[in-house]
Amino acid sequence: MLKQKIKELPKSAGVYQYFDEKNHLLYIGKAKNLSNRVKSYFQFTPELKPSPTLSARIHKMISETKYLEYIIVNSEHDALILENSLIKQLKPKYNILLRDDKTYPYIYFDENENYPRFEITRKIVAKKGIKYFGPFSVGSFEILDALYDIFPLVQKKSCLNSKKACLFYQIKKCLAPCEGKITPLEYMDIVKKAQNLITNKKELIRLLEEKMFALSQQLRFEEALVIRDRIEKIKKVVLSSDIDLAKIENFDIFVIEVQESKAIVVKTFLRDGKIISSSKEILNIDEKFDISECYKQLLLNFYTKEIPLTSTKVIVAFEFEDLEAIEELLSERFGKKISITVPKIGDKKKVLDLCIKNAQELLKIENRVKPSTILHEIQELFKLQNIPNKIEIFDCSHLSFEAIVGGMVVCEYEEFKKDDYKRYSLNGLDEYSQMKELLSRRALKFAENPPPDLWIIDGGKAQLNLALDIIQSSGSNIDVISISKEKLDFKAHRAKGSAKDIIYTEHDRFELLPTDKRLQFIQKLRDEAHRFAISFHRAKKAKQDREISLLKISGIGEAKLKKLIDFFGSFENIKKSNIDELSKVIDLNSAKKVVDFFGN
Repeated sequence: MLKQKIKELPKSAGVYQYFDEKNHLLYIGKAKNLSNRVKSYFQFTPELKPSPTLSARIHKMISETKYLEYIIVNSEHDALILENSLIKQLKPKYNILLRDDKTYPYIYFDENENYPRFEITRKIVAKKGIKYFGPFSVGSFEILDALYDIFPLVQKKSCLNSKKACLFYQIKKCLAPCEGKITPLEYMDIVKKAQNLITNKKELIRLLEEKMFALSQQLRFEEALVIRDRIEKIKKVVLSSDIDLAKIENFDIFVIEVQESKAIVVKTFLRDGKIISSSKEILNIDEKFDISECYKQLLLNFYTKEIPLTSTKVIVAFEFEDLEAIEELLSERFGKKISITVPKIGDKKKVLDLCIKNAQELLKIENRVKPSTILHEIQELFKLQNIPNKIEIFDCSHLSFEAIVGGMVVCEYEEFKKDDYKRYSLNGLDEYSQMKELLSRRALKFAENPPPDLWIIDGGKAQLNLALDIIQSSGSNIDVISISKEKLDFKAHRAKGSAKDIIYTEHDRFELLPTDKRLQFIQKLRDEAHRFAISFHRAKKAKQDREISLLKISGIGEAKLKKLIDFFGSFENIKKSNIDELSKVIDLNSAKKVVDFFGN
């Protein structure tokens, strides 16, 4: 009974989870004192109900809560870490999940080397004496290329291994430290000039424009175009300003602004009083949005142990709940004092106001674009828990159970995110087991790659139930639908505007008109997953066919190949087998040839 369980809660630090009557996870929260925190949500007399002091969002959540679970931890810091990890992995209905938790690139060089090179990294380099610049949301590679274009630095790692000057010396792009033509002290003067340009974009762009003009004067237009594109990429900062406040030094600034049904998250990075980069993330929001929770997740996701810490001073635009606890946790994580402030006066306030103004303007521009309603329509039609801003679509492909593969396609805010597509080699011998393997492998990665709002499965009711079982086993909170292809003459009918596919949800079955825009949107996603999976299958099959042809040349005939495939089930399994396993099916001499061919 919920009331009794609340009364029995310990006064320890921990994480609590609220569930509804259907066992769906509603919310994950952390507490310094579990008993006090959870009790603050409820009124106990004359009966258990939501506290009248709650906001409309929290009141609705507590009204849906039927039971709770909790995990005790050692400290409030541990509770913060566990809460953030579980939110990303399980995606509760009433928690905010920020999508942009990627790490940004940094430029660095090793101060201990006589002739250091500038490199790119996204994590801490495991050496002492590493100097970092960044983070850069855009343009890091272009800045790096520009440094090597403008200054006679060591152009490649391998150059220093040689004892003889190479082509780079002849074309005046390197001063041949390999032959001792420049001393380490002289070289470090060049490195200092180069590192000054990393944060001084205005000067860097001026030098690049001079070079572009010189190349065009020499009629070297292709090279000039390369420089032009590089300049454009370096200029591409969400927030640009002429601010140059030496007193401000290094600051990371995080601003969240809300207008109507959208929110914007803007990250801005100041180094040596100059804005070196900025990035934005647009969120579609509803009544469940909580700005405090958003700030908390934003900082915990950004400041991971793996990133180089180039600023210990953080500015935010809102005094969110748990600010001091986050400050203490980050200080403990990096072993140095991290300050998180909301400046009220002075130069820092001016910089923050500029960031807020830019965030508001970016959000206005975003809101001027007439929003598509298709995602809201799909949510309403299929009774989804959330707007399906991020969707993952799955399909399997094979030919007579050869070259069995699966594909996962990602659609975010109605756009395909091809960098996030995933390919899977599968072992299942029927379509059900193939889909089970595909979905299970994806679910196992929820901790590393948070789940989406919606899964779309290519298949019928059986595949839908399979997906729902896997989601339930993972503990995550994802909506699932499946789409079953209409068959014409035993073949899938995919013609846009005429295919009568069936869509299944957990409780309903939909046969929409072929002209229905909602059906066509789902079909478009399904067809992209099919295209992606089948292209991988064809590539894998072609590779297998080439290997089979080479095996035949090596003396393994078709009959022996058939025996091996019948016994091991797939070509992939043959490749993994050792000589003892192969010799159970074919003669020892042939088994040796197979092992030698694959290099087992």
